[in-house]
Amino acid sequence: MRRLHAALLVAAACALPRFAVVAIERGDLLSANTEKSDDFARILVSDGTFGFLPGIPSAYTQPLYTFFLAPLYWIFGRHWLVVGLAQTLVAVAAALLVLEIGRRIASQRVGIVAAVVTTVHPYLVWHDVHVNREILDTLLAAGIVLLTLVTAERRSWRWAGALGLVSGLAILGNSRLVLLPLVLLGYLGWRLRSWRTIGAVAAAGLVAVTLVLTPWVVRNRVSVGCYALTTDARALWKANNVQTYDILARGGWIDDVPNLPGAQLSPEFQEAIYRDRGELIEVDECAQMRFYRGLVTDFWREHPGEKARLAAQATGMLWSPTFTVERKETYEGLVGLVKQFGEPAYMLALYAAALAGLFVVSRAFAVLAVSLLAYNTLAAMVFAGNVRYRVPWDFLLALLAAAALARIGRRRA
Repeated sequence: MRRLHAALLVAAACALPRFAVVAIERGDLLSANTEKSDDFARILVSDGTFGFLPGIPSAYTQPLYTFFLAPLYWIFGRHWLVVGLAQTLVAVAAALLVLEIGRRIASQRVGIVAAVVTTVHPYLVWHDVHVNREILDTLLAAGIVLLTLVTAERRSWRWAGALGLVSGLAILGNSRLVLLPLVLLGYLGWRLRSWRTIGAVAAAGLVAVTLVLTPWVVRNRVSVGCYALTTDARALWKANNVQTYDILARGGWIDDVPNLPGAQLSPEFQEAIYRDRGELIEVDECAQMRFYRGLVTDFWREHPGEKARLAAQATGMLWSPTFTVERKETYEGLVGLVKQFGEPAYMLALYAAALAGLFVVSRAFAVLAVSLLAYNTLAAMVFAGNVRYRVPWDFLLALLAAAALARIGRRRA
């Protein structure tokens, strides 16, 4: 099959089911299950302020997804078809990157199988077209893997610079990836072995990451009052306190953790009160960030056993083949059947094939895949585990599984 035909096949496998979901969901894409990036994008378009309220700058979320939505809203308006089609195109781009990775590590056949397996993931087919920032996480993660492979093969500081730029964008989309460049640098150091080449690659990559992150961090210092990627340390506290384990164990989520009595209100509450009563309450995001960050470090120091329990729980929730955080009323109709039976069956088969694939692919790719999956697991242990935090990296499992299936096919032939 020619490369163009392979790309068209993968694009069709990705786009067609998502078009169907967009047609079915329609208005629900923007009326349910949205996140604060959507609010930020609307304010940015209408007022020019990155925040919950006009004229009040905020750093209470990672900015990348807001910067993705805002141009769409400004040019085309905030419409379900605009968001659904734009995010479908992003999903197609991610699938094509997986195709290229598979072609590079094995063959075009492996790339096609891996891309199709990735893109028909039942969870992603539904999730990709709704308002969620993980749609960009998947694209950037695939770009990071491809650029890491190219950098290692060509031993080029220019490709390392491109890798740094993409890694910086990924961090702006997901602050849990802030230490990922160090993992990539360690992997490249293992592959390259030459201190001179490693130095050039490290310098180019880290400079590029810094160039991407610095404007946003400095903006927060000037507009909000502190150097930070995000001031939402409250989310980290909700995932690290003595009540979290029991709430998650009974099927809740960290948002169900009760607020601290007397604690300063968050910018989200500031917005809610203003919308409801027209009353503007002053909020110091930087002070709140330092306050909750202190509570988290106190919890880690004073309750190490409880934190170990939370870390184990987060790992289980991250890698669970079922949905660990779902309302029971969502298990209705065809969507309910897919969630209850289709998703677990898909993931169990993928896990089994990916495990076999570790013994089929090259050692270089196996080490990269395991390193990235391990980092994502460690990030979940620090914060919290959920299916939505794993799926951006599930394409690595699909690549391993596709390699195993190709080996089985060759043996049978």
